[in-house]
Amino acid sequence: MTSNLDPAIAARLKRSPDGLVPAIAQQYDTGEVLMLGWMDDEALHRTLTTGRCTYWSRSRREYWVKGDTSGHVQHVKSVALDCDADTVLVKVDQVGAACHTGTRTCFDTDVLPVSE
Repeated sequence: MTSNLDPAIAARLKRSPDGLVPAIAQQYDTGEVLMLGWMDDEALHRTLTTGRCTYWSRSRREYWVKGDTSGHVQHVKSVALDCDADTVLVKVDQVGAACHTGTRTCFDTDVLPVSE
């Protein structure tokens, strides 16, 4: 699929063999890690240009905009690549739950014990 992503950004991305990069959504003002989704070049382009997080669903094989069906929208505040350009950090203002289960974050229900 062709993408409208800026060629300079596209040239920097290190994608998985299926053309995706992990995208971490983080609440912009508290630093709370909300979820991890997947983006290809077009999803990243849409995220950068619409102000709403667009992800690629690996199971449904289609784009989805966070909040279009649930109302739990992610308003984009900033987007950054990590030092290896193989992960995207999207700082958002999350409206409602980020997790498909209805919880605020995908990382609050199965906390594993850590030895000290």
